[in-house]
Amino acid sequence: MLQAFGKYLLFLKNLVVRGESPKILFNRTMDEAILIGINSIFIVALVSTFIGAVSTVQVSYNMESAFIPRSTIGFIVREMIILELAPTITSIVLAGKVGSSIAGGLGTMQITEQVDALEVMGINSISYLVLPKIIAALLVFPMLVILAMFLGLMGGYLAGTLTGQLTAQEYITGIRIDFIPYNITFALIKSVIFAFLISSISSFRGYFTSGGALEVGSASTAAVTNSVIAVLIADFVCAQLLL
Repeated sequence: MLQAFGKYLLFLKNLVVRGESPKILFNRTMDEAILIGINSIFIVALVSTFIGAVSTVQVSYNMESAFIPRSTIGFIVREMIILELAPTITSIVLAGKVGSSIAGGLGTMQITEQVDALEVMGINSISYLVLPKIIAALLVFPMLVILAMFLGLMGGYLAGTLTGQLTAQEYITGIRIDFIPYNITFALIKSVIFAFLISSISSFRGYFTSGGALEVGSASTAAVTNSVIAVLIADFVCAQLLL
């Protein structure tokens, strides 16, 4: 365990050693941003919309007291989505989609000796292949989390109004009650931390793949598992330190 962690730290150190020119880094980062961000919009939109809808229906189901205003449903859904569901669930979904893709891609390059070819040409393969992925993840994850927040609240609005659980005015009043702007900042801070953990751990697992196709599959599985565990631990630590 400690040996693997030390190897991971050395891996991160090599990201900034003999780096590529800013132009090459920018171009590769934009390519990775499209792969990580644009291609993930649909799954993030789908998951966040239905999470917001289900949260509204379930909160409404558990609030049958006549003494509690129906606008409280909007308040609870807003807090759930902004503080936890949007950043954490979105990151876990992306760990499965993006993490496995990164690990599988780098693992395939490793076993087909493409990484060795880069090293022979004098290119720092870690900086060339991995750094753009991490930078791209740091850029697009907060954007996807903001999208998830908006669609989660919109899904809750649609579910609440279409099913008659509460009126549109009650829901809007609820999501405006005692709003704390710092909560959005907190969620975005978490998204940046999660982005770094998912992209770096998945790259680490993929880069050090050896063997054949079976090992590439194992690396992808390990990347997703380790990323999800890291996200959940980081989520608890962030809540303890920042709230």
